[in-house]
Amino acid sequence: MLALSNVEVIYDKVILVLRGLSLEVREGEVVALLGANGAGKSTTLKAISGLLPSEDGEITSGSIRFGETRIEHRDAADIVRLGISQVLEGRRIFAHLTPDENLRAGAYTSRNGSLKDDLALVYDYFPRLKERRKQTAGYLSGGEQQMLSIGRALMAHPKLLMLDEPSLGLAPKLVTEIFEIVGRLNTELGTTILVVEQNARLALEVAHRGYVMEGGRIVLDGPAEELERNPDVQEFYLGLTETGERRSYRDVKHYKRRKRWL
Repeated sequence: MLALSNVEVIYDKVILVLRGLSLEVREGEVVALLGANGAGKSTTLKAISGLLPSEDGEITSGSIRFGETRIEHRDAADIVRLGISQVLEGRRIFAHLTPDENLRAGAYTSRNGSLKDDLALVYDYFPRLKERRKQTAGYLSGGEQQMLSIGRALMAHPKLLMLDEPSLGLAPKLVTEIFEIVGRLNTELGTTILVVEQNARLALEVAHRGYVMEGGRIVLDGPAEELERNPDVQEFYLGLTETGERRSYRDVKHYKRRKRWL
């Protein structure tokens, strides 16, 4: 469905962020893209969704294919119409509108189905939004705003849904709830999902496959179960020792072993 091949991205004509990145998302999968801050995860999503020009970024080499279509230099609005929706980091909702109005705005490019049915589907997955559908969205809790961001993206009937740090700034209970919903969207609606996440444990629990990014490159990939068992992923992303025990903050602060891919 989606294939990135040797993609390079530069910001401000000089800052090289993605360095020959290649990855694949197959239809019907949930794929997790893991990595520390600054690894290039969000830039990868923006390269796919056509949002780089708004931040003085550009794809300087490589290709991005969605199905049979090359999209690396397509306009963001065209990419949405092709079936790719991105939920940006930081819950970018229309704060002055109601949840209902936010969802209707998300259906602007959709030509499939009825608005009434689409709203009913989103409210079925996110019943909290239905309870607050006439309130001002800016007064929703952080978790509710994240649900609204995902719901608004669903209104466009995406073939590929991309989530950028859906757990950011949320309480653990809400994070678990949102990832459970992500799993349901995949199994019940068949939505293909690419999720960027620092909470590697939850991301790998819901994902079929995963990629680990460092320094703008993919350094490790494989089935989610294999990545969960990988000693480096356990130590550097899951906070576990090689024997599977949880590592203390003091141990993490003073660890000696380098990642094998460096």
